[in-house]
Amino acid sequence: MQFLTAGESHGEALSCIISDYPSGVSVDIAFINNELSRRQKGFGRGSRMSIEKDNVKILSGVQKGKSTGSPVSFLIYNQDWQNWKDKVEKGRNLLNPRPGHADLSGILKYRLESIREVIERSSARETAARTAAGAFAKLILTSLDIFIISYVNRIGDIKLTRKVNIGNRFNPNVNPEDRTLVEKIEDSNLRCPNDKISSLMSDLIKKASSQGDTLGGAFRLIATGIVPGLGSYIQWDRRIDSKIAASLFSIPSVKAVGFGKILSSKNLRGTGYHDEIFYNKRSGFYRKSNNAGGIEGGMTNGEAIDIEVFLKPIPTTKTGLKTVNIKTKEKTISLKERADVCAVPSAAVIGEAVLAVELLNAIQEKFGKDNIEEIKENLKNYKGYLNSI
Repeated sequence: MQFLTAGESHGEALSCIISDYPSGVSVDIAFINNELSRRQKGFGRGSRMSIEKDNVKILSGVQKGKSTGSPVSFLIYNQDWQNWKDKVEKGRNLLNPRPGHADLSGILKYRLESIREVIERSSARETAARTAAGAFAKLILTSLDIFIISYVNRIGDIKLTRKVNIGNRFNPNVNPEDRTLVEKIEDSNLRCPNDKISSLMSDLIKKASSQGDTLGGAFRLIATGIVPGLGSYIQWDRRIDSKIAASLFSIPSVKAVGFGKILSSKNLRGTGYHDEIFYNKRSGFYRKSNNAGGIEGGMTNGEAIDIEVFLKPIPTTKTGLKTVNIKTKEKTISLKERADVCAVPSAAVIGEAVLAVELLNAIQEKFGKDNIEEIKENLKNYKGYLNSI
């Protein structure tokens, strides 16, 4: 599954074309729209979230509720387009770039007249299209009993120090305790499963907002139901961790990605860090720890994929930062525009989407890409092979 997005933050619509999407997949539009709604939630989001009511309009690749194997294309209309149309087309040139944003590098690279032209495409609004593309991937993964969950574990200096235990047998469709955890995360306005920590995070966001500032943080991303052997070590560009990391780094503001406990571990001795291997007839090969985050040698190892993702603070602040006018070179204050104070909960949902796409790509590479039933049959045969060892 490959996809290409187009559109600007305040253009008429975002668009996306997905190729190599298997035929026979039941396309649940309500599920896709709910994923878009999840991306818009989170304490600290800007006022635009109350304007946009994101929904997909599928143009091709789906007939009678099922994918046909042809390219899937869809639109997500921007409700705010009419409010900004004249401002974007006729507004004055903006020349005070924001430190930490694409503004200065973009205007230099493309020889543009205004950073407005950079903002419109570099904006995180583009991630709505990627969230929808990821929802298409999730439809397939869920049918294969592969689940992706995320939660926020840090805002500013407020941290969730106790790690939530999520193993590879996690299945909210079967296990009531897993379903309860999902509901707790989804009910939290910061996607944090701890009420006390979530409250402290909210207070910190309020304080930053009152000071005209923004906040970064981190989220944890877990995929369960993963078989060993996705990805490969035979060429550098087939390692699944490098592909996943690249996709996560493509999310605006992401500055660090760590698999397993590498970013938080105090024990970097081999005898204390690596996950020892055990075996029993019921589970086959298994580990009692998952410090590797489910990936070894560029391949999945059968444990849950466990990733921690860190985001910098949003560059647009009400107070502004020191910068210079691109034309006059005079000192000035960076652009102040409507923006979020904290977007970590939203980024977590986007993280789920891009991880879903990379996992589906790895599954299609190993088990076929044309038809969903073919994929299921080949995966079933592979699981039978694993159980026979």
